[in-house]
Amino acid sequence: MGPLDDAQPAGDVAAQEVRDVAAAWDRAMVANDVAAIGAFMADEWFIVGSDGNVDRKDAFLARVASGELVHDVMETHDMEVRVDGRTAVTVARGVSGGRYRGTPFLEHERVSCVFVRRDGTWLCVLTHLSPLGPPDAPGGARGSG
Repeated sequence: MGPLDDAQPAGDVAAQEVRDVAAAWDRAMVANDVAAIGAFMADEWFIVGSDGNVDRKDAFLARVASGELVHDVMETHDMEVRVDGRTAVTVARGVSGGRYRGTPFLEHERVSCVFVRRDGTWLCVLTHLSPLGPPDAPGGARGSG
């Protein structure tokens, strides 16, 4: 690790870096590119799905690799980013769509992620999804709740 790896970007710069990482991760998800998806996750990454189930990195990537989980939509909207040193927390409205075990899905979710900066790279250690109603429903995906 060199001296530049330890340098922390200014808050606005770091927040933009995290936004850029999230956007690239969305693109990797739609491409169903297992290696690219995994590159955004720390080894200890896990996800709490909108159904409350927990999945680890290896199991999640295996589902993508096998075709059990396929995304054709992955969008992040209205992202807020808070950076504190080497840690960033994001909260956004997300739209996720594709097929799980052959069954189509389209989810509107509140997406929270925790990122850590390691060796100059932002990696996600936790993703938490909460269901939102469709955008046109009362209190739906456009709402703040």
